[in-house]
Amino acid sequence: MNNRAGSFLQNLRQFRTLVPTGRTVRLYPLGFCRPQIVYSNWNPRNFLNNFGNTIQSSIRCLFQGALICKSGDDGFQTKGIRIVTALTIDRLLCPRRLSFDSKHFLVSDNGLKKINFHHEASNEEVTKRTKPTPVSCRKLSEKCNSLSDVLDLFSEAPTFPSSNYFSAMWVIAKRMSDDQKRFEKQLMFNHPAFSQLCEHSMREAKIIHYNSLLFSLHAMVKLGIPQNTLLIQTLLRVVQERINECDEKCLSILSTILEAMEPCKNVDVLRAGLWMLVDQQVWKIEHVFTLQTVMKCIGKDAPIGLKRKLEMKALKELDQFSVLNSQHMFEVLAAMNYRSVILLNECSAMVTSNIHGCPLKMLINILQSCRDLRYLNMDLFKGIADYVATTFDIWKLKQVLFLLILFENFGFRPVGLMDLFMKKAADEPGFLNVKSLVSILNVYSSLNHLDTCQAREFLDVMTNALTGSLHHISSENLLNAVCSFCLMNHFPLAPVNQLLQKDIINELLTSGDVERNVHKLHILATCLKLDDAPYHKDIHLALPKPSLAPLQPNAKAVEALSSLLGEGYFSKSVQLPHNYYIDFEIRMDTNRSQVLPFSDADVVTSATDIQRVAVLCVPKSTYCLGSTHPRGFLAMKMRHLKVMGFHVILINNWEMEKLEMKDAVTFLKTKIYSTEALSTADVNLQSTC
Repeated sequence: MNNRAGSFLQNLRQFRTLVPTGRTVRLYPLGFCRPQIVYSNWNPRNFLNNFGNTIQSSIRCLFQGALICKSGDDGFQTKGIRIVTALTIDRLLCPRRLSFDSKHFLVSDNGLKKINFHHEASNEEVTKRTKPTPVSCRKLSEKCNSLSDVLDLFSEAPTFPSSNYFSAMWVIAKRMSDDQKRFEKQLMFNHPAFSQLCEHSMREAKIIHYNSLLFSLHAMVKLGIPQNTLLIQTLLRVVQERINECDEKCLSILSTILEAMEPCKNVDVLRAGLWMLVDQQVWKIEHVFTLQTVMKCIGKDAPIGLKRKLEMKALKELDQFSVLNSQHMFEVLAAMNYRSVILLNECSAMVTSNIHGCPLKMLINILQSCRDLRYLNMDLFKGIADYVATTFDIWKLKQVLFLLILFENFGFRPVGLMDLFMKKAADEPGFLNVKSLVSILNVYSSLNHLDTCQAREFLDVMTNALTGSLHHISSENLLNAVCSFCLMNHFPLAPVNQLLQKDIINELLTSGDVERNVHKLHILATCLKLDDAPYHKDIHLALPKPSLAPLQPNAKAVEALSSLLGEGYFSKSVQLPHNYYIDFEIRMDTNRSQVLPFSDADVVTSATDIQRVAVLCVPKSTYCLGSTHPRGFLAMKMRHLKVMGFHVILINNWEMEKLEMKDAVTFLKTKIYSTEALSTADVNLQSTC
């Protein structure tokens, strides 16, 4: 008895695996929740009683949670069955040719038969389901005019793979305007077939071709499906699992997808996987476009070894670079945050030699990338400036202004282009709003470009535009504009009067970038006192003292001056009124032929017999790029030092560092003494000379 009971229980457990169950599946939009599954009750006794009459020689086949019973005869035993409860196939790995509409189907050798479970079905009511003809993405995009049209076609006759529908919708969306695209996306999300399409895409993810999977994910991201949905996250996981199927084309698609997505756990894991895959396959990449797409995607956080390997691959493929490849390489390296000077130099040469016909947007992208990479190339900048100046009439003033703003960031002064812009802005002041006005004044004051005959007319136009904007300009913009005018030694009455109002000053000292505002207000106060301002000479602004660190004089210059003049004949790190510091002060006679000591006994009593000399050791950044033209702040400082009675001598730090001590002494000698004094044989050199 025990053996019989044990055998019966074992058979019962085996029979239980064959039990057909009814499933009710509810689809949630975008798959935010998993399907809700309700299992119907079943009775083992009834099942055993009917088992012999319904299935002859059954074979069990388990496919991803779907149980399919195939009889030994050529078909299912359907005679005498009044109520049919069929099996559903609802796992993600299930191919669409079995079932994808969350309804009940039976599968036989003759095809797919659909059975309506809402009423009793007879043999005559069961019809064959015809297999829809697959439709390509291209045909869908040509046939449909909106995203809803694509979903309508899907709801009428779904075909495999579902990725074609998403790809077609993205192709159609690219043809729309922004407003139309926004409206169509809203209709897409509300369409009754959209949730079903999303469910199909998740189910097909593991069986469709890898490039189709990537194309569909790319289309979903571009269509604006939220990244935190189950749909997107499921596809990201499947892409991770199948990443070894990635070929060169898939590398390009995957890189584009990751570039468009926000960081999250699955995206970060996938990007790390991409790094390892690129590290293994970098030498197998054949197309420059794919190489640049991958380089742009790997990001700033990629290992430095991988960046160097990609740089070497790019240098190896330089002969294959087109002009467009060379133009894009700047943006690619900026996205990597990798400054490859060799690669940038080669691409700069190609861009400069093929610059005619290049869109202004591309030139702006190149300059922005150079700024991010801190890459300076005079030939490239000059080539771009000359090309824009040559074709000046075809560009809008706002486009040229954006180019000038980028040039100002480099300290590059394109004289011809700035002259053309100055004339055009004076002739067409209508385009000047507050933002463009402040930017123009900042560019021209920073680059100290006012030594032309058009300067007065240009300043008058800028003054009138600023005066007309005083009723709605912000305090910070007003301060920036007036400070720029001060650098150019120009003082418009109405803007200065409004800026000096107590409420404006208090606002600047208590809000925004206070330290920066204080610095600019000190510049305003100094200029009003020292420059040729026709008013406000006695104005006193109660400003906090700026935090200025004392200068550290150039060590080689200190040693050279000690050798040339001797101790006690010059002073270093001198602080002057109005928050100015100078590196060295030397006192000479009016002819600058003799250096006077600083001791009281040796100083000439009459101030008219003394020439104070200010020696400034300056870096390259105080000049415009590639020239000795002083920038705005240095020009203002030199102007104010002259007002205070100094003769100003500029010593370039980078030139001084290159000289031997003997040459440095000779160099300072020619700078300090006047030409007439040097030509006289009896120049009174000091005891150590």
